[in-house]
Amino acid sequence: MSFTESDIKKALSFVVEPDLKKDIIELNLVTNIQTEGTKISFDLQINNPAMHNKKRVIEACEMHLNRILATTVELDVTITPIPKAPETPAQNKVLPNVKNIIAIASGKGGVGKSTVTANLAIALAQKGYKVGLIDADIYGPSMPLMFNVEHEKPKPTEVNGKSLIKPIESHGVKLLSMGFFADTDQAIVWRGPMATKALSQLFTEADWGELDYMLIDLPPGTGDIHLSLVQTVSVTGAIIVSTPQKVALIDARKAVGMFKMESINVPVLGMIENMSYFTPEELPNNKYYIFGQDGLKSLSKENGIPLLGEIPLVQSIREAGDAGRPAVLQETTLQAKAFMTFADNVVKAVAARNQKLDPTKKVEITNMDGCSTN
Repeated sequence: MSFTESDIKKALSFVVEPDLKKDIIELNLVTNIQTEGTKISFDLQINNPAMHNKKRVIEACEMHLNRILATTVELDVTITPIPKAPETPAQNKVLPNVKNIIAIASGKGGVGKSTVTANLAIALAQKGYKVGLIDADIYGPSMPLMFNVEHEKPKPTEVNGKSLIKPIESHGVKLLSMGFFADTDQAIVWRGPMATKALSQLFTEADWGELDYMLIDLPPGTGDIHLSLVQTVSVTGAIIVSTPQKVALIDARKAVGMFKMESINVPVLGMIENMSYFTPEELPNNKYYIFGQDGLKSLSKENGIPLLGEIPLVQSIREAGDAGRPAVLQETTLQAKAFMTFADNVVKAVAARNQKLDPTKKVEITNMDGCSTN
């Protein structure tokens, strides 16, 4: 008698994590599944690994495995706590309950920055973190479509006597975007000051609550919105998205340079290479480097910045984003695993940054040529 990983995951999908109130398979808490006849072992993360909680969860796993597999299994479960986002001092008065604010940037448009941001947000939420996402691409907001909430409208909520915007929630992520406040076919034609004021309101006039990670999906380039961001909040770090081709790398280098400017001084946590290689479905072991190979890896080494992952070029990533169910939700696929690995590396990079460096200081923009520390 033998069982597949799919059989075991089906049985374990009936086990609910006591604190997070979702099943342990949906939360991606089960790893390293091994089977030999009726002997089954796996690693399991839970929020509270106290002895009584461990026993309760293991008993639930055993009961549902016996029930679904119609046999008596010999179970060996290694339980560890779900890693928590590192505590950091309150960064500023704007978002005092947000531990880490991460800017996702690209020097060039069309490299899949919003797709990467959406999948990263959901991956972090699946790992048990509290996640918020601000779509700061004021002129071309795409997050409402990617999260399948394009027809939703944020509602007001009262907090301590103050009326605030309540973010839309989807796939475990709190989300705000200018796309919620304009018709889908309506162009947003604003001068710079109007756009930066709108962005500021998404931070200052919303009820974000407690978050482990706030992701900011920035527009391409290096302009007003980027300067407004570092003026409004203290950014923990930035992640640069690029494809391997030379024209994208030139602009990625500029994005790194902007965050490293002495007057801005936001740590670059790492780089993520999107559309890294193509693997045909019928040839799963083949990799074709359509846009070039190791371009971002070389740039990251040159700048002493970690390469946080390589996302393959897969048609279903685009299709999943258009359908409002980002690719990371397709659990067992190559692309989902790539995004989950990326999320793990982001958590490690943030922890390392917070251990080595003080919180980033918010800056005051004095003019377009320079900034002064606030």
